[in-house]
Amino acid sequence: MVGACIADDPSGLVLWWESPRPLRFAATSAVGGGLAEGTWFVNLTVPADYARTDPADHLAEVANRVGLRGPGVGMLTAADVRRHVHRIDGGVEVLATVGLGWPTWAADLAPDAAPGIGTVNLFVLVPARVGDAALVNLVGTVTEAKVQALHDLGVDGTGTASDAVAVACWAPVDGDDRIVDPFGGPRSLWGARAARAVYAAVWEGALDDERAAVAAGYHRAPRRPGRLSPGATGGLSVPGAPRTGR
Repeated sequence: MVGACIADDPSGLVLWWESPRPLRFAATSAVGGGLAEGTWFVNLTVPADYARTDPADHLAEVANRVGLRGPGVGMLTAADVRRHVHRIDGGVEVLATVGLGWPTWAADLAPDAAPGIGTVNLFVLVPARVGDAALVNLVGTVTEAKVQALHDLGVDGTGTASDAVAVACWAPVDGDDRIVDPFGGPRSLWGARAARAVYAAVWEGALDDERAAVAAGYHRAPRRPGRLSPGATGGLSVPGAPRTGR
């Protein structure tokens, strides 16, 4: 988001953002999951061997230390949140952190009992008032866009086992519960914009994650040939991919 900050908390690096007005969320996150209202988003970098069994309490503590009050949405990742990607399309904003150390297929017939580390965290802000059904639909739409980006990059998987997504819109204020748009599918106004922004963010984040892994000497399984050719783009722009604003 415009105005998102990085803080060095005792628990790790924190990517955080506070909204100037109340938000309505649909989220799969450790904090603020489900349908809820709040004003902030937190994404915390934790060690690969993170073993706390109270992530909701932990994230609430971190949010409090960086000065956030009241309810919000919080996520965990082993990725360095300083490498987050911010994309905007038609007013829809996306913050993404992409770690693909262990991609997996959602419908894998023989999933690994103990998958390795890797997380794709997405926070999407729609600058409008949409209904709860549209928010839930938007969660599906942006997940489809994430999978499309991974497919086009040649990643063997639909994501990782610990991916999280939160979609936020403006909450009603002073009892005004008028809904601007009841739709959130990929061909709706906000769904199409959110999908394009997520696609671009995941694309760039995945390539950056791969470059960081190579630089650190980590082994990554080779990607299969993708539908598009990231090698010709340097990972910065994608010919033929959905266009997005910055």
